[in-house]
Formats: sequence, C-alpha cells, structure tokens
Amino acid sequence: MSELPPHDSGDQTDPGESFDEIIAAETERDPDLAVIEAGSRTLRTQGGPPEADVPARPEDPETDKALREVEAELATRWGETKLEPSVTRISALMDVLGEPQRSYPSIHITGTNGKTSTARMIEALLGAFELRTGRYTSPHVQSVTERISLDGSPIAAERFIETYQDIKPYVEMVDAQQDYRLSFFEVLTGMAYAAFADAPVDVAVVEVGMGGSWDATNVIDSDVAVVTPIDLDHTDRLGGTPGEIAGEKAGIIKSGATVIMAQQPVDAAQVLLKKAVDVDATVAREGLEFGVVSRQVAVGGQLLTLRGLGGEYTDVFLPLHGAHQAHNAAVALAAVEAFFGVGAQRPEPLYIDTVRKAFAAVASPGRLEVVRRSPTVVLDAAHNPAGARAVAEAVGEAFQFSRLIGVVGASGEKDVRGLLEAFEPVFAEVVVTQNSSHRAMDADELAGVAVEVFGEDRVQVEPRLPDALEAAITLAEEEGEFAGGGVLVTGSVITVGEARLLLGRG
Repeated sequence: MSELPPHDSGDQTDPGESFDEIIAAETERDPDLAVIEAGSRTLRTQGGPPEADVPARPEDPETDKALREVEAELATRWGETKLEPSVTRISALMDVLGEPQRSYPSIHITGTNGKTSTARMIEALLGAFELRTGRYTSPHVQSVTERISLDGSPIAAERFIETYQDIKPYVEMVDAQQDYRLSFFEVLTGMAYAAFADAPVDVAVVEVGMGGSWDATNVIDSDVAVVTPIDLDHTDRLGGTPGEIAGEKAGIIKSGATVIMAQQPVDAAQVLLKKAVDVDATVAREGLEFGVVSRQVAVGGQLLTLRGLGGEYTDVFLPLHGAHQAHNAAVALAAVEAFFGVGAQRPEPLYIDTVRKAFAAVASPGRLEVVRRSPTVVLDAAHNPAGARAVAEAVGEAFQFSRLIGVVGASGEKDVRGLLEAFEPVFAEVVVTQNSSHRAMDADELAGVAVEVFGEDRVQVEPRLPDALEAAITLAEEEGEFAGGGVLVTGSVITVGEARLLLGRG
C-alpha cells in the first residue's frame, strides 16, 4: 500500500463554506445552470458535468497522418469482439518489453457497468493527492488516444505514435512466435503499460476490457481490485448468470489484495467472496464497510455524503448525474483509501478538502453529457439493460424534460430488447438509427424490435445518424421553445462518439 497522504486536521475549512465555493464556481462556469426552484432546498439542473477531455484530431497534418497510419495498422488486428481467451500473448509481450507493468503499483477495475467513470474518479483522487497517474480505459468515445491517460489527460498524439513505434518491433517478434497475432486490445494494453513505465507514473488505474481472468490487462498484480456492479452482458463469452460472470471477473483478485466490492447480486457476491477467501484477500463491501450516506440533486450534479473506510466525508460535490454515479463515487473513494492503507494500517480518513476538490473536477464524457441546448441534447453510452435502467432513472431525476425523445443506435450482439424496454417509460418517441461500425444493428432490424416495445406510432426510422439527430431535435422542439423537450442519444459508445462529433464536440 502507498504511504498515507495528509489527513484531517482540526483547522479545516468549514464544510458549508467549501460547498458554497464549489457552487459559486459552478455558477460562474455557466450562469444558465444557476436555477434554484423557488421554495425548495433541492437544487435542480438543466446542465451537465465540466467539459470532458476528449481529444480532437491533431492540428499538425504530419502528426495526423502518422496517427492515422498507426490506427490503420492496429485495425488490421483482431478487433475487441474477437477473442482467444488467454494471457499467453500479452505475457510474452510483457516479457520481451522487460515487464513494464511491474514498475508501478496499480488499481485494477472490473465489473459490468460504471468501470470507466469509477476509473476517472479514482484517477482524480490520486492526482489531487499529488501522485502521478496513468489510466487505461476502454472503449474510446472519439479518439483511440483517450484510452491511455497520463496525469489526468489523454496521451498526446505524438507520444501515442512514439510509444507504438517503440514497441512495434517487439510486437512483431511475439506475433512470429504465437499461433495468433496480438489483438488490437493486446497491443494497446502493451502500449499503455510501456507508456506508464516510461512516464514514469506513481500508480496505474487499469480497467479490464472484458471479464478478468483472461483479460489482457490481467498481467498486473494489483494491491487493490475493484469490482463495480455485475450484470448480464457479453453472456456468450462470460456466462449466462451474474454468478458465472463473476467467476471470470474474480480473476483480477490477487493474493493479499484488498477487494473493493460494489453492491452485487447475491450469486455474484458469493463467488467474489469465495475467491477472496481462497487467495487471502481482504474485502470491503458497499453498504457495509463503505457506501453512500446521502445524496441530493444539486446545480450541475449532486451533493453527497460518503462513508469511507476511514469515516464520513460530507458535502462532496460530484458534477455527474444519477444514483449510479454516487455509488461509483463511493467505490472510487474506498479504492483510494485502500490504496493508502486507510482502514487497515491507518485509521485516519483522507484529507476532506482534497477529496472535495478532486470529485468536483471529475468529468466522464458520454455519460449523461450535455452537448447542446435549446433543445437540450444529452449523450449516454448505456449499451445494456442494467446501464439503461440507471440512465432512465437519472434522466428523470436530473432533467425536468416535459418530452424526451430517444435516439438509439445499438450493436447487434447486445440485448437490444432489454435496452429499449428500460427506456420505454421515459421516451415519448424513439428514433432508431445505426452507427458506422460493422457491429451496428441494422436500423430496420432495430426498428422491428422497437415497434414491439413502443408501438408503431412512437417509432421513427432514420438509418443515417445525422438524419436521426435532426429528426429527434425537431420532435423535441414541437412543443415550443420553452416547453422543456430534450433528446437522449444512447445505445452504444460508438453512436455517442459519432453524435458528439456531429454536434460539434471534439
């Protein structure tokens, strides 16, 4: 575990003053968000989190050309949906690279939903305590360089290119020795671990790509293993029940580690706890050892009181919407406490003003992200029923839409019916479309399922995403400028990323 940062002292800033400063900062950032309902103590918002750090294409033509060449070479490899479940190839690559992943401690994150947002929160907390961080997450929203982050920002395109060129000879060496070439995800994982060692970072925050046991990231021995909520997704590869899926995800739990476990289905929790006992790991469970004490909708996000491993943290402002993000925050806080030894070697909590500062600066692109107003257009990358249910609840809580239009473009291998059923109660109408990925479900096929869920009168088909966005915005505007209509674009990270570009972000 890492050395504990400075803990609370007796002369802390008054919590009320700290929250007032946070709200003042948010109000200054966007005056339109400073809308407080008369006669209510609950602050409600029409806005979203701080501007997300999604990189655009490089401005320099030569750099852009070189990045496109790297992207083209990576695209010749197996994509992320074609797997040979083994860590043999990535282990061979780490061996010839000199085991870069062992040159820094790490926090490893698995689960079904919430992994990327939780990773970003962990990264923000560690950075606020003046640690140099590396973060590896997937998939990306717009640019492949988003996946590798140094000090809280996506790796520069120039450095991404250099890292690829540095490891390319070793990748080719491993390719020649193996039955199958390294996949797209395996090469990127190797690049991330090499970039972190080269930086060097004080700690890496690593999100699994899929599962855990045989995931390419699972060549690290993390002191802290984080398991976000497990639900049904990738059932053809991971199993048909939460318990079976947990069996794969439990593979990141290593001997002597601390496991930070979000609330889980009973069968998943049993599997995770058994694995922890088998490898002599310590477990901290949400709802028992840590959790969300209270949450209140606030201007630009929500105000939380969190119970960590070292005590309560009050007046924590999180500029993200939804109960699911509050639970992600509790998990992230407990993970960082565990990393510093809070609750084990040291009883003192983390310095609360630093915790507040870190959470107030968190952004998570494509997670209930507002990208346009009049009407408000929100993006969320929910792509399975559990994620869709969480988003549907959060939209109703955070945005006072009188009429919400959905734009849905999903991948063919997902539980599309379950996704649409989760959104049916909150969408007045839905515009079905498809993104540019070869994995995208055909718009007409998606429409057939949508008609069964919503009824024919509530479904519109627009195969091209630009047309779908235009149609949804037109439908949202039908009630007039001040009627409160909105648009939610969802169903896939790729759909959200393409919509983000079309709407002028990145």
